[in-house]
Amino acid sequence: MDVHRCRFVSYPPSAINAVAFSHQFISQKQRALIPSVRLAIGRANGDIEVWNPLQGLWIQETIFRGAKDRSIEGLVWTQDPDDINEQSKKIPGKLRLFSIGYSTAVTEWDLALGRPLRVFAGNYGELWCIAAQPKSQSHIAAPSGDQPILSSEAQAQEQNIVVGCADGAIIVLSTSDSELQFLKTIARPSKRKARVLSITYQNRNTVIAGHADSTIRVFDTRNGQQIRSMSLGAGPQGGPKETLVWSVKCLPDGTIVSGDSTGTLKFWNGKNYTLLQRVKSHLADILDVAVTADGETVISGGMDRRTTIYRRAGSGLKGDRRHWAEVAHPRLHKHDVKAMTTFETNNMSVLVSGGLDTNPIIMPIRKFGKEHHRTISGLPLQPCVGGASGPRLMMSSWANEVNIWWIPIYDDSRTLASEESATLNKGQTRKLVAKIVIQGEESIISADLMPDGSSLALSTISCVKIFRLRQKDKQLSVSKIVIPASIGEAGARTVKFSPDGKWLLLIRSDSKIQICRLNRNEDARKGLLVLPKLVTLERLPRDATETQSEIGLGSYTRTISRVAFSADSRILAVGDLSGYLDTWVLQGREDFTEESNKQQTGLEQANRSDDESSEEEIHAQVTLGQSWIRNPAASILPKLPSAALILSFRPRRPNLDKEATSDISLKVKGRSYHSNNASFPDHEDPDHEDRLFVFTDEHQMHEFHVLSGKLSAWSRRNPSSQLPQAFQGIRDRAMGSIWEIHGLKERIWLYGSSWLWMFDLSLDFPADPDLRNQTADSELLPSELSAKNLKRKRGLGDGNSEGIEKRNTGAGDRIPESKLYVGISRKFRKTDGPETDKGQWISADVENCRSLGGDDDEAADEDDNDDEDAANESALLGLRRGFAEAARITSGSTNDEASGIIQLESRGSDSYRPYWGTHRYRDILGIVPLGDVSGSGDDLQGSIEVAVVERPLHEVDLPPRYHGDQEWD
Repeated sequence: MDVHRCRFVSYPPSAINAVAFSHQFISQKQRALIPSVRLAIGRANGDIEVWNPLQGLWIQETIFRGAKDRSIEGLVWTQDPDDINEQSKKIPGKLRLFSIGYSTAVTEWDLALGRPLRVFAGNYGELWCIAAQPKSQSHIAAPSGDQPILSSEAQAQEQNIVVGCADGAIIVLSTSDSELQFLKTIARPSKRKARVLSITYQNRNTVIAGHADSTIRVFDTRNGQQIRSMSLGAGPQGGPKETLVWSVKCLPDGTIVSGDSTGTLKFWNGKNYTLLQRVKSHLADILDVAVTADGETVISGGMDRRTTIYRRAGSGLKGDRRHWAEVAHPRLHKHDVKAMTTFETNNMSVLVSGGLDTNPIIMPIRKFGKEHHRTISGLPLQPCVGGASGPRLMMSSWANEVNIWWIPIYDDSRTLASEESATLNKGQTRKLVAKIVIQGEESIISADLMPDGSSLALSTISCVKIFRLRQKDKQLSVSKIVIPASIGEAGARTVKFSPDGKWLLLIRSDSKIQICRLNRNEDARKGLLVLPKLVTLERLPRDATETQSEIGLGSYTRTISRVAFSADSRILAVGDLSGYLDTWVLQGREDFTEESNKQQTGLEQANRSDDESSEEEIHAQVTLGQSWIRNPAASILPKLPSAALILSFRPRRPNLDKEATSDISLKVKGRSYHSNNASFPDHEDPDHEDRLFVFTDEHQMHEFHVLSGKLSAWSRRNPSSQLPQAFQGIRDRAMGSIWEIHGLKERIWLYGSSWLWMFDLSLDFPADPDLRNQTADSELLPSELSAKNLKRKRGLGDGNSEGIEKRNTGAGDRIPESKLYVGISRKFRKTDGPETDKGQWISADVENCRSLGGDDDEAADEDDNDDEDAANESALLGLRRGFAEAARITSGSTNDEASGIIQLESRGSDSYRPYWGTHRYRDILGIVPLGDVSGSGDDLQGSIEVAVVERPLHEVDLPPRYHGDQEWD
């Protein structure tokens, strides 16, 4: 693969201003709520990202795009009171997300539509802070039981919202009855108009507010009375007169924690509101504070880039007073730490923080010092770059603009071809040929270039636009195409052209799937003609009990996140956040004499598809002789264990492969079809390619024959457990894929923000673990490795087989024993009785885990189950491969008639591996194919040419940061 490394795409990642979990603590009894946990990240450009922790994998599910001059400064989640379903079972209430952003409005977001649901604005100052009322602890329980919900219980579960204003006012808003309404004012604007910088609830009826006048005030929300005012005193000598209280939080016992502009963390008695302790832990302002559910750990972040951890010390007995001690202050961020929040369950315990450096950072809490922290890329998970390989165009889109570049051709000496250099100025390696800026305040959600580069489609939250692109004077001339109102006057979350350029797919905000036909206009000046008829494709009805109402997310989990066309544009597949796949097939041949609004009669359709036609097929809308029908095998496709990150149809091989695979056949609904000639359901249709490659959130790899609803032969022989160990250890999630089909090679290139891996799907993964677990850059040949299968041991790191191997708690990997910090011994001598010489050395980690009970016993049981499953899968794998594994190493191709699979030659025996990977590239924004590079002589010499678009953080323009003493980086 020929690679152009591109860093000229100046995508502007935005600072993180707010972070919030939908649940901050879930007990073992509430574990049924874990699938509903979401993290919301608010950025300075107005975007809100919704993340799924997914047991520490951290998946960016969707982005609610902001608008021009908008910012997110605060986020809170609430949950409506529990409800009763049709089976008279108590189910959790609906989760709701609210935001503020330096305006007088509180916005509630529709999770399913990705747009504001309702906005409340009042006659008061700008909103600076927001907090949600806690639920009554007596009513926090698991979502189960058949008891009716009393009105008093529902009232105890309602969560009001309190906001603090720039003029000193504090307003309470009610969220009852699924509304957002003004409830009361508990603090009116003062004469000094001291801004309310931070706010929180101490309990359901008490609000703590930090002001800009060196004061913390306590209010009773029932009567609006001020209970107490706590002064922080004058500011530091030589500095501002007033101390700004940037953050206030409360511990479970009522203790108030405040962080201010002097870099001091203060602890206040929650009953008499007196100062208990102060800790000068930061060199500059403390911008946010987070506390754990048990009240034993406090974490602060500030302008000095420090993330400081405090733990409660002392037994509380006489002479050993309880106090807070600073444990550590690592600099995890490269700039100000503006927001942080915690999430804890039985297995996860993490802090999520963000700031001006744009990257969220996950830090372990319970296992701080024993696990690494993890930095997640601030770039979007879905690439915002694309291209058209024919004319060598590359496109990028963000905010309200689209940029299109032309990448010239280079010869073998890495110099410009003579005909290419004439169009570039001296020193240029690319050329910006078009820039499109749309009017209005809305941001672009999706954009796509037609494969031949002649048209561009883009969408916002409220409209769809299509532009014609024509080459003119070494630039692209851009003109707007007039499209029907039914297409353009409603927004879309995804727009995508089919590979043949004849169809435009629209995924509306409510995940409605619509598709329209495109025609080349006879008048060249008018360009593309968009037919006015929209065809709506219906998804299969699903049992949504488990994926929607049971976890309080409503229809959000049915949001379509990925789409894919087959290479011949005859099959369409979509995947949603719950893991369901839906597919449709294009039926019929083009007939330009057919009336565009004609519908087939039931008799006509019955004659074409016998008695198995569904109601949708009978009434399929015909456009120019063609119609999209639901794949009859769609219901056979299994529900994925997690959402699909990548959907992509494997392209067909050249004619060489078509001849070699002519004997393979499959059956669909009792009919026989050739796998590479799946003309479904009309045998007169052109060849289909129905192998759908699916890569999930959990980095599980599957390939389906969508026309039969079965796993492909390659996927059955190569389950995800056979992936290389180095690949299985990758933390960053996959962003996209590129196919490379040349000669005998059927490669797919997968990439994430920091990695690039290749898998050759024409070969099987090595069955020998020694071969499979090589590192990606290993130079050791398979023939030089031992053929002995080494059994994996569970230990405490560094090959130590004692104890239990702990799973991580949601952040980075476990720190090896040899690399842990030097300190108190991690082992102790345990003896029973007076004979000390018979003592036994015990690991402190294992003993502590056993004393807690449950966690590691469950982990050990799960590991045992995993080992048993792996053994069973290995045995099943042997049956699936049969003697074909031995035949795979032979030269030439072998047809295994028993299993119906084609085994290909081994590409030069031991020197060739079916995978390769690298971490050479950093902060990948996307990879754009530019064309094919043909080889000479050997079919294996052909490759593809791509542009790897990088956006490293050190090249992003950030505001000046604080520099303190003893900072050398």
